[in-house]
Amino acid sequence: MSNILEVRDVVKKYGDFTALNSVSLSVPKGSIYGLLGPNGAGKTSLIRIINQITYPDSGQVLLDGKPLSPDHIRDIGYLPEERGLYKSMKVGEQCLYLAQLKGLSHSEAKKQLEFWFDKLDINGWWNKKIQELSKGMAQKIQFVVTVLHKPKLLIFDEPFSGFDPVNANIIKDEILELKKNGATIIFSTHRMESVEELCDDIALIHKSNKLIEGKLNDVKRNHRTNNYEVGILTDNVEGLMYDLTQKFMISQADFKSLNDELKLSIQIGETRPNDLLSVLTHRGQVTHFVEKIPSVNDIFINAVSGPTNE
Repeated sequence: MSNILEVRDVVKKYGDFTALNSVSLSVPKGSIYGLLGPNGAGKTSLIRIINQITYPDSGQVLLDGKPLSPDHIRDIGYLPEERGLYKSMKVGEQCLYLAQLKGLSHSEAKKQLEFWFDKLDINGWWNKKIQELSKGMAQKIQFVVTVLHKPKLLIFDEPFSGFDPVNANIIKDEILELKKNGATIIFSTHRMESVEELCDDIALIHKSNKLIEGKLNDVKRNHRTNNYEVGILTDNVEGLMYDLTQKFMISQADFKSLNDELKLSIQIGETRPNDLLSVLTHRGQVTHFVEKIPSVNDIFINAVSGPTNE
């Protein structure tokens, strides 16, 4: 089984409102899978179904090829966007309690907690109450109780919320280490730069429907616009402009002069890149020639604001 999680035609309604409309997803084992979408898209409804907090009206969810059951709760670790720690309890006492809810014995829970507290340099927090910690400190505790029972599937909803850049980088490294050690991670965030950096696969949900799913690199290639950024040194700007406007989608507004170098953005349509390069080299010295692959942020914005989604 190459996919750890299969979501098959899941429908979820709240009264007359459809939160998920026959959504199907496949999460590969050992991947970091970006679950993307604007607010209200249906992501939280899907996450709650995977965690068996709620249930679909129709459709099916499989974990490791088997329909979800209460026993699977121990195979899943969930870090919600809205944190759920008891503020008046001491950190160590609370962590032990939550670890045992996930099936660890007291001794195994203590062993795992000692490992993580030492790794994240938080040993001095054991007897503190959650209400004494900053938001970022409480975030670290929530992260620890999410991962310490070594679940095969981890779901992180905005895991970097509340962290300063240093601690966000620490958690990012821990997420990559978890993947290296065999965990599969569903990563829900609005930070597209984190998606670019961490994710192997992505899915985009909008207005209860899945719009996009696939390997991140494949998705970016499939959304290419055939747009090239070019730098050129030339003593015949008018001749270059004439040649380019005859064959390509370009206007004078696309020309930017930097010292003696011209910077151009050119959409070539169905034309081969070599044809563009031939025109450029005929008129000057090419200093820069690169295809502008759309970012995840570009793809996200275009998908949710396109004419078919208005």
